[in-house]
Amino acid sequence: MRGVTGDELPVSAEEAARLFGAFPALQQAKGVVLAVSGGPDSTALMGLFAAVRRQAALPPAMVVTIDHALREGSAAEALAVAGLAATFGLPHHVLQWTGKKPATGIQAAARDMRYGMLVSFAQTHGISSILTAHTQDDQAETVLMRLARGSGIKGLAAMDAVTLLGGCQLYRPFLGLAKTRLIETCRQNSWPYTRDPSNENPGFLRVRLRKLAPALAREGLTAARLARLAERMRRADEALDSEAQRVLELCRIWGRDVTVYDAERLAEQHDEIVVRIFQHVLTIGRNADSPALRPRLERIEALANDFRRAVAENLSFRRNAGGVLFTLRNKELTFQPEPARKSKKLTKSGKSRTGMLGNAGAAT
Repeated sequence: MRGVTGDELPVSAEEAARLFGAFPALQQAKGVVLAVSGGPDSTALMGLFAAVRRQAALPPAMVVTIDHALREGSAAEALAVAGLAATFGLPHHVLQWTGKKPATGIQAAARDMRYGMLVSFAQTHGISSILTAHTQDDQAETVLMRLARGSGIKGLAAMDAVTLLGGCQLYRPFLGLAKTRLIETCRQNSWPYTRDPSNENPGFLRVRLRKLAPALAREGLTAARLARLAERMRRADEALDSEAQRVLELCRIWGRDVTVYDAERLAEQHDEIVVRIFQHVLTIGRNADSPALRPRLERIEALANDFRRAVAENLSFRRNAGGVLFTLRNKELTFQPEPARKSKKLTKSGKSRTGMLGNAGAAT
């Protein structure tokens, strides 16, 4: 008879208490939202949280299920979660995604809508903590998806155990656990769960990668190793970000209405540092009223290369990228929110009369 492996063991109450207790700030929170879809991962999250809430000194919880209304039966599944939550003594709320759904990119749109609704609900109820049940398998799939899309170090760092999201702290206590362990936890405790049929739809990249997982594991690309890669990428990412912040401050000349940076000194830095500085600027420098454009890494790299070339050739340029206006003049660089365009004609031109480069554009 085959023995039980570590990835098939259910999560005990003691282990769950340690996982939740790894976040001291969570224990100090006034309340927490548990994101529960009804699948095995989030059902285990809800059950284990309820089981160890007092033992781990956890805050009061509210269970929220997002009904995406994308298929028949989703409303009934949400009600099933409500029934199970009641047996755990946890209040439950169903939020439905209403309105027209996009014809393409439905999974990404659903994810963004789900997070937005969770944050809005939490803030409405004076809560700043959210728990999700992402697993090691989810982390591995995210790494593979980012690899397929040509992501850099920041992208390959994948999901963090704690993320700031819209003013809320998003916690992922199960990020180091195999999904099979959560399924076994539900089975051992007789916690019913549902299976989303979209998780078997090969039209989605994540599903196709999931089906490849056994073959990849045989070649050594196990979920655990891919998750470890993400951890190492995050460590490198944090170190590089720290150096980029140091260099940006080092290159600062003065700041009044607009902060000016020494372009020559900045251009002397390593390529990765310049790219990261531009990424940072694109994150914080956008006008709050502008759409959240996110240029692809390749475009930011091209912008950094063009900046270096302009400095080397003593040229000037004005360049729009992701809602930020980059201006290089007299060996000084400034970053400002892109000004509102005054006319349709001006929008169409796409030319910069004051510089050598055109609009960087944004990735779709």
